Amino acid sequence: MKSIEDCVVGIVGLGLMGGAIAMALRNCGALTKNSNTAGGDRLLACDTDSETLKAALAEGVIDEGFPSPENMLPRCDLVFLCLNPSTLLRFLDTRMNAFKPGALITDIAGIKGNIVDAVEKNLRADLDFIPGHPMAGAEKGSFGGAKNVNFHGKNYILTPLKRNKSENLEFLKALICRMGFGRITETTADEHDRKIAFTSQLCHVIAAALIDCESDTGITRFGGGSFEDLTRIAMLNAPMWTELFLENRKELLARIEQFEKSLDKLKNYIVSGEEASLQENLQQVRERRTAMIG
Repeated sequence: MKSIEDCVVGIVGLGLMGGAIAMALRNCGALTKNSNTAGGDRLLACDTDSETLKAALAEGVIDEGFPSPENMLPRCDLVFLCLNPSTLLRFLDTRMNAFKPGALITDIAGIKGNIVDAVEKNLRADLDFIPGHPMAGAEKGSFGGAKNVNFHGKNYILTPLKRNKSENLEFLKALICRMGFGRITETTADEHDRKIAFTSQLCHVIAAALIDCESDTGITRFGGGSFEDLTRIAMLNAPMWTELFLENRKELLARIEQFEKSLDKLKNYIVSGEEASLQENLQQVRERRTAMIG
């Protein structure tokens, strides 16, 4: 893999996360104009929304925009696929021949099992695909909300394949750090989906259920921070999270049942007035959460 300073990078899907990645790449100083690339353009993006492309160009986030990928992909040394899982799989199925020979591809999808399976079966032999998942986001979607996504110090998960070239993996990890992420975790697709069912998907289920059980939209006048912190993510992208919940349903349902047991335990302590048991449980929870910070 050539150095990032000599690469042309393409982003497919310039929504919330695609826009945030484009901004991070631009702001980290790696993608300034370069005479070694055609026209000097370094950061390209493809999106079906022409207004999004116009806004990204006007703000200097990208160098060139494309309504379809056929003319962009053959120019890109590195491609970020910022698409929902089902859309990503369709994209790979229909656009595989458009990628530049030897290109490095990565994604940001919130589940990995089905993507890894498809890539291992269908990826062109000359391409390298490293599945990834940046653990960052914002409640307000689309390119307009991308500036509110903060990567600084956040987690980034990679689920490398056996076929990945070591130099490409090191290249991508260095670029991720340069974009501001603080910790990179390498794991398997199965472990990713199992852990993400707890740290991400279950949290969105709980936030959605909490909002669903209260119809008073004025109740925020009684909020002191806890309610706001717990329910911010309930302002979710409904189509995307429906897909994530259902695609990872086995792991998510196991986590929901695990949560229900803990909730029932606390409920029973309260119903029976078991003050000592309730306090002991809350203290254990406090200690465990403190340990998680470390």
